[in-house]
Amino acid sequence: MKKIIWLFLLFLLAQSAPAQSLSKSAAPALTTSNVSRPKLVVGIVVDQMRWDYLYRFYPLFKNDGGFKRFLNNGFSCENTFIPYTPTVTAAGHTCVYTGSVPAIHGIMGNEWYDRLQHTTMYCSEDNSVNSVGSNDEVGKMSPRNLLTTTIGDELKLATNFKSKVIGVAIKDRGAILPAGHAADAAYWYNNKTGDFITSTYYMQQLPQWMQAFNSRKIVDSLYKLNWNTLLPKETYLQYSTADEVPYENKPLGSEQKAFPYNLAAFAGKDYGKIASTPYGNSLTAAIAEAAVIGERLGKSAQTDFLTVSFSSPDYIGHSFGPNSWEQMDDYVRLDAVLGNFFNFLDAQVGKGNYTVFLTADHAVAHVPNFSVEHKLPGGAFKGAAIMNSLKALLKDKYNTDKLIIAEENYQLYLDNNLIDSAHFNKKEISDFIVSYLLKQDGITNAFALDNLMTIPLNSKQQDMFANGFMPTRSGDIQFVLKPGYVSGNGNGTSHGLWNPYDSHIPLLWYGWGIAKGKTNRETYMTDIAATTAALLHIQMPSGCVGKVIEEVMK
Repeated sequence: MKKIIWLFLLFLLAQSAPAQSLSKSAAPALTTSNVSRPKLVVGIVVDQMRWDYLYRFYPLFKNDGGFKRFLNNGFSCENTFIPYTPTVTAAGHTCVYTGSVPAIHGIMGNEWYDRLQHTTMYCSEDNSVNSVGSNDEVGKMSPRNLLTTTIGDELKLATNFKSKVIGVAIKDRGAILPAGHAADAAYWYNNKTGDFITSTYYMQQLPQWMQAFNSRKIVDSLYKLNWNTLLPKETYLQYSTADEVPYENKPLGSEQKAFPYNLAAFAGKDYGKIASTPYGNSLTAAIAEAAVIGERLGKSAQTDFLTVSFSSPDYIGHSFGPNSWEQMDDYVRLDAVLGNFFNFLDAQVGKGNYTVFLTADHAVAHVPNFSVEHKLPGGAFKGAAIMNSLKALLKDKYNTDKLIIAEENYQLYLDNNLIDSAHFNKKEISDFIVSYLLKQDGITNAFALDNLMTIPLNSKQQDMFANGFMPTRSGDIQFVLKPGYVSGNGNGTSHGLWNPYDSHIPLLWYGWGIAKGKTNRETYMTDIAATTAALLHIQMPSGCVGKVIEEVMK
């Protein structure tokens, strides 16, 4: 009997030994003190960048520039799309950092009609705050219209608010919405004074480093460089149309129609023109570097976060189009700016100590008259004339010209209070408007948004429109332009639609924790925040619907 008992005990010991061995060799549970994170995360959004620029201009990019560092030493998600409409700046920047869509985060566009407040709302306006660094209204801004947290907010929460989060851009919405609610600061450009400013939402006065930066008046120094072609003119003809074409706008003055552009005349006088030149990117990189040094980002025991938006490609693209000398020159120069910025981070934070991602808030359509010239589908959508005719017809039929109270983001907002008080039939009005819109040149579809999930509609379009719909901030009727059509007179271009030329964007990763390679599977703008959260071992933002792109991480 004793022998049997001893054999049983030996059996138990033999079974427990491997488990004890595994327990000793297993990695310890993650704790605040041993979570591995980079010292700094830098999120870069290029305002208006088509994915195809990466390869169209690849031979022109420098070997030590920014784009080849991403493509050759980082990770590229080649088929990244925006999953909602409208594909515009405010919604795009918000989606990148929230991992959410307008239907959830509430930033429906750059502007929308707010049904609760009965007014048109600018995405980052906040009349409860005041300008800091300026005496005018351009500083009355904050992230309060944003309904969810950002990845920066979640980093703050994860580190008990010890991490620093800073946002910088020329556009206020490009700085404020990415940085989030709990940010230490967001700084944007005042085109009246040439200074970077903020609001009392963040602080009562500018920090000393920002005051010192503004006192340098870098804009005037950049203007004095003027703007000529960086490359031989023959090179531009290989990639772009002629330098001077009739369908380009003239943001630098009606007399300035082609290279070289005289910018020195604007020094000390007109600080708004810098945004329509590549030097706006140089200015943005300079303020980003000043923020890293001034705020000692990447120097503490906690991970810091810097959001940077390069706004100038959007200004240049709207005026000259994606096939212009100006936009080609802009991207070649931006490549060098990014390369220098990486070199700065290598020296300041340490190579391998920071993580960077680069994406775009939207892409862009070709200039309509360029498409017409080359027999491509597309043209000018005469939206203003069409809407004026529609309003006149409604007045004849209903004896009021107040039925449509707003037109935003390819949506019409009806005055539901007026319709109810006058005992009009809303469906009859809606059907009348839809019938009219479907007859107009340049429109391929129109429908009442309360029918969105039941009408025959391509599933991709249906998902994108649904992701961009919020009852209190969206319109009643959606209309969809034919591919290649852009609102306006055919000169200059824009974006905002579901089509791949507006929604296919780059997504590049580089640095700490990032694998080398690429994926061609379909990924989405919403995946950026989810992936960054996974990389940092923190909670994803409160409205995030994206998925982790596992291939990105080592």
